[in-house]
Amino acid sequence: MSETLINLIIQLIAGAIGGNAAGATMKNLDLGTLGNTIAGALGGAGGGTLLTALLPMLQGAAGGGVDVAALAGQAVGGGVAGALVTAIVGAIKNGMAGAR
Repeated sequence: MSETLINLIIQLIAGAIGGNAAGATMKNLDLGTLGNTIAGALGGAGGGTLLTALLPMLQGAAGGGVDVAALAGQAVGGGVAGALVTAIVGAIKNGMAGAR
């Protein structure tokens, strides 16, 4: 597998975990399991990609091998971005529901 695909998979999984963690800890922003997973995965992929662009050292494979520190950075970045996107979407959803 290419390093880009491995990074994307890690970002999606970490984002989904971060989204579900955010939904579990902030009940007022919870989107349900499926909503948290989707928002988190999309946020993880987007945020992880942005983080990789800003910090090129997180690009994954260096010299043909897998860099564990870069993979951990991808996981943390994806998880945090997934949690943030889930919280933002939950706040928007709650704001729109309150406007009715």
